Amino acid sequence: MLAPLWTLLAAVLAAAGCSPADPVTPPAEDTVTMSAETLRDKIKGAWAAQTIGVTYGYPVEFRFNSERVPDERELPWYDGYLLETFSDRPGVYDDIYMDLTFVQVLEDEGMDAPAQAFADAFANADYSLWFANQIARYNVLNGLRPPESGHWLNNPAADDIDFQIEADFAGVMAPGMVNSAVDISDRVGHIMNYGDGWYGGVFVASMYALAFVQDDIETIVRQAIDVIPAESDFHQVVMDVIALHDENPDDWKHAWDGIHTKWADTDLGPRGLMSPFNIDAKINAAWVALGLLYGDGDFSRTLEIATRAGDDADCNPSSAAGILGTVYGYERIPDFWTQGLRDVESLDFAYTTISLNDAYELSYKHAVQMIRRGGGQVDDDSVTIRIQTPNTVPFEDAFENHVAQERRRLTVPNGDQPVVLSDTYSFDFDGVGFALLGTASTEGEDHVFTAELYVDGELVETAEWPTAFTTRRFYLFWKYALPDGEHEAEVRLVNPTDHAQVTLEALVVYGAESADTPVEG
Repeated sequence: MLAPLWTLLAAVLAAAGCSPADPVTPPAEDTVTMSAETLRDKIKGAWAAQTIGVTYGYPVEFRFNSERVPDERELPWYDGYLLETFSDRPGVYDDIYMDLTFVQVLEDEGMDAPAQAFADAFANADYSLWFANQIARYNVLNGLRPPESGHWLNNPAADDIDFQIEADFAGVMAPGMVNSAVDISDRVGHIMNYGDGWYGGVFVASMYALAFVQDDIETIVRQAIDVIPAESDFHQVVMDVIALHDENPDDWKHAWDGIHTKWADTDLGPRGLMSPFNIDAKINAAWVALGLLYGDGDFSRTLEIATRAGDDADCNPSSAAGILGTVYGYERIPDFWTQGLRDVESLDFAYTTISLNDAYELSYKHAVQMIRRGGGQVDDDSVTIRIQTPNTVPFEDAFENHVAQERRRLTVPNGDQPVVLSDTYSFDFDGVGFALLGTASTEGEDHVFTAELYVDGELVETAEWPTAFTTRRFYLFWKYALPDGEHEAEVRLVNPTDHAQVTLEALVVYGAESADTPVEG
């Protein structure tokens, strides 16, 4: 019933003047001048809109994996819904309170805060994490520093969406200064991601930076993707969205079908490999670009498309809405979407002492500092931003020469139950790498398991597996870049206990060449 929401609202919004802010015209080739009030309004629009987007999409987050959210699936939005979500489901805002962790580091340590400061702040935070973030947290807590903490050999989720959903702050604080946004993204994003996973954050941060000085959505998307190396899959998937939009600008489902057919099976993260579940950065970035291009500047349509594209269906509309909210500015976000916003603006996000009102002020403060550092000028009434010509970032290739080979569900013999590791577990595989999925858990006192991994008879790693959720090892073991061929692996549990257990769930295998092995389980 809400699928045609943008069409129902379009006439009302147009009549109410709810359209993007008037374009800011540069007085010189390499500068843009705007009022201080306009800069504040755009920063507020960025934070408010991403909050709206993540709230709207949350009910269908990963409920529709590698498929669209059906038109008939209603998504709630009403006065009081934001406050209800803030109060009852604070974890909805994980992508925003992660952003704010990094904002706080900048506030405490300044614009030159080192990567390790950002890493320590989120690794020691109380909130729960998943995928690349949790693996990076484990790595940092166990002595691995960035950028090694995010490198694919140390982080099997390196290509996942994590930094893509946390990079908003880097663009919001660097209006018109893409290279400055990328510099911050380098320090923060390589804590948890590499390659396409890092590119996701660079792409999003670049679009935010451009949205301050450019009001044409297609131009924003095209200029931002030019920051990403053309030889990367990330660049190619977004360019495919652009090409499909050029081919058929009126039917977003046509473009969705084209991207899905070509790219949906390319997730190499262990959880998504040969599975409909898709947390890969480039696929979800395609849905962000899809929402922006087919939304064509319409706030409601942009939200709907980015949400109904599926997969990470709350973070994608959050990114798309935040970028469009930067173009619009706070005051021009349609009233339908800001209903109830003022009820939550003074409330701290979970695990932080920062509210939306605080985020508005902190990002304005940091943006002013960045403008000055970038050679611009700031006075009480206006800012002049020295626009940066974006540089293309270096090429990175996670899972180089690795392709999906096999997904093997691990169960007890002649049964359907997962394997509980009591002492040792052995398996054979044919390929160049593997990852072992499972959990260490307890119903009582926390325990830290110690386990050893042997490959072809050689001890290759000794690891700790905490049962505590915030410090857990997200994937139990992995090993990449092995000689292509048959291998034997053995996992030995050094310190089993009666009050905790390790459950082995699945094994994914990487080959050097494509395989037609069917998915099991």
